[in-house]
Amino acid sequence: MDGDGETRASPVFLYRDNVAVERPPAVATSAGTSVGGALRGLVRTMRPRQWVKNLLVVAAPLAAGTLFQLDVLRSTALAFVLFCLVSSGVYLLNDAHDVAEDRRHPTKRLRPVAAGAVPVLLAAGAGVLLLAGALAGAFLLARPALAAVLGCYVAISLAYSYFLRDQPVIDLAVVASGFLLRGVAGGAAAGIALSQWFLLVAAFGALFMVAGKRYAELVALGEEAETRRSLRAYSASYLRFVWSLSAGVTCTAYGLWAFELREVQTGFSWQAVSIAPFVLALLRYAVDVDRGQAGTPEDIVLRDRVLLGLGLVWAVTVGLGVLTR
Repeated sequence: MDGDGETRASPVFLYRDNVAVERPPAVATSAGTSVGGALRGLVRTMRPRQWVKNLLVVAAPLAAGTLFQLDVLRSTALAFVLFCLVSSGVYLLNDAHDVAEDRRHPTKRLRPVAAGAVPVLLAAGAGVLLLAGALAGAFLLARPALAAVLGCYVAISLAYSYFLRDQPVIDLAVVASGFLLRGVAGGAAAGIALSQWFLLVAAFGALFMVAGKRYAELVALGEEAETRRSLRAYSASYLRFVWSLSAGVTCTAYGLWAFELREVQTGFSWQAVSIAPFVLALLRYAVDVDRGQAGTPEDIVLRDRVLLGLGLVWAVTVGLGVLTR
């Protein structure tokens, strides 16, 4: 979903009817692409930096207090690896499908497939192999429930890439479902039953991030937003409404979960304390959303030290709550 930065080369000029025309440096031909350059571009198209999102698979085992049991840890690690493979396969197929549209985008035109560094057929073939290998591995090595979750993720993601992205609101829900399914995968891999509060927090938290990403892209593109199918139906005010509503539901559901646990505990409720860093982290992230800088959620999280600190405090309080149940 991110735009990858590249060093720009000197402009290339073509002559048409004796008039010099500048060719955008990012849209190169693939004829001269070296094997090494294509392989490097293939790895970049797999978006390894975005694998951090797949760490959401640890959420359910962590909340249940079973993450560090050997069998649960092994199953969760396998779920993480399989999600990295299927998400990269989807990215490859998505970039192969969107090559013409990405070339009109100010940052996505620098992606290896759009720039011509990776041939379209190579990206599509690699994507199919990754998806097939990951799904086969899930059926052979993991619980059937995890294989089902991965299959749903692949089906929904490909449906989004090829036609659902043109449907207003539905496209937001589909992208948010990718985050939700990552959280569900952790429970499915370890055989953990998921509570209604966990599902609500994961679903609306994901919708908050997706609406913020769309809002940031709309602000960044300005008038050029009309060139992106996924943005044509939205206004900035509508997307602000969506992420505000989502944030409210997320905080409410998290608070209800924390206070529900407090009622069944006799000691100090660390889950109730965890509400504070959770809400503050959401508000801190919302600052970037409001500025239109939430186009790459994983980059924001990794570079904002205050946000990382709040996340650490939240993780510690939740961990203490699990240990003192």
